[in-house]
Amino acid sequence: MLPGRQRSVGRPAEDNRRFVEAVLYRYRDGISWRDLPERFGDFRVVHTRFSRRARRGVWKKLFDRLAQDADNDYAMIDSTIVRDTSTAPGAEKRASTQPSGAAKAD
Repeated sequence: MLPGRQRSVGRPAEDNRRFVEAVLYRYRDGISWRDLPERFGDFRVVHTRFSRRARRGVWKKLFDRLAQDADNDYAMIDSTIVRDTSTAPGAEKRASTQPSGAAKAD
């Protein structure tokens, strides 16, 4: 699903797995391309490879293919099945029902 460029001068892509892991890492952590860890290689190269595949529709085809597989239901996560905790940012603050120890200072 992630072919190299045909009839291209130069060496083939060294590691598609590392590239896909870099893309997933970037989107999972919500970071910019520039903030990718060095273990993924030069962020400019990763971004260029990502952009080329996006223009060709490779990511859409890959997602559509994964979405067709009934065994991948566990991988399809959306806001209807994800709950946040009461300590999450933006959560409504509730008054404590526990009495504070300050009242018993006498």
